[in-house]
Amino acid sequence: MARASDLLKGVVNVASLPGVYLRLSSVVSDPRSSAADVGRVIAEDPGLTARLLKLVNSAMYGFPSKIETVTHAISIVGTAQLQDLALATSVIRLFAKVPPTMVSMASFWRHSVAVGVTARALAARRREPNVERFFVAGLLHDIGRPIMFLQAPDEVQAAFARAGESGMPLYEAEQAVFGFDHSHVGHALLELWKLPASLRESVQHHHHPERAQRFPAEAAIVHVADQIVNAMHLGTSGEQGVPPLATAAWEAVALPVTVLEDIVAETERHAEAATRVIALDAAA
Repeated sequence: MARASDLLKGVVNVASLPGVYLRLSSVVSDPRSSAADVGRVIAEDPGLTARLLKLVNSAMYGFPSKIETVTHAISIVGTAQLQDLALATSVIRLFAKVPPTMVSMASFWRHSVAVGVTARALAARRREPNVERFFVAGLLHDIGRPIMFLQAPDEVQAAFARAGESGMPLYEAEQAVFGFDHSHVGHALLELWKLPASLRESVQHHHHPERAQRFPAEAAIVHVADQIVNAMHLGTSGEQGVPPLATAAWEAVALPVTVLEDIVAETERHAEAATRVIALDAAA
């Protein structure tokens, strides 16, 4: 039986992350580096600079005055946080050429960004450090699906048909057709990119957060965020219904039900603007 990682073979445009992100990671991990050093690396890519400044000046952050430079953004948002945002805006560019034969890619990214916004809001309510890592985890939770669209369109079409006929969630239909689902492909891709284990595990287990061993809170938050956004019908990655919420995941998030109204309102306020900055601008 084929493995999820087999689908990555030959996908040249996603074989590695953009060079600017790799250089940024190297600088950030160097204890001798300064905010100015980080700013200089980001400045190598004017498009990335523009997207980051648009994002930190968006309503999602609500800073009282405009942030004009990357160095200023680093001083306010934080180095690790800005690195995560750079990853978010860089990844989408790698998938700009995916044909919209299965799912509108605009709708796909609308859903993905909305899950990121919702996961960030949930993490903020829990007072998690560096909420941007939850934003990135939410953004990338379905990243395996575009690989499947590109590499195995006939099998994906069969999974869509099976889900439509049976009413089962699409990820279960993928499992029936492929022997694995998009979460396994996404995990394999993030492994190829050598991204952090917390990010890999939250993507791999976002449909089954109870299986997360090292980072159960991250997986649970992305799972709950995904279900909220599915229920809000903010774009779609192919799922036609709202898969069941794992009760244990909501318990792991450990927030009162009363926060949901505010979370939904926050997602409604910020998701569209964030999508315009991250997805539409990044794919241009």
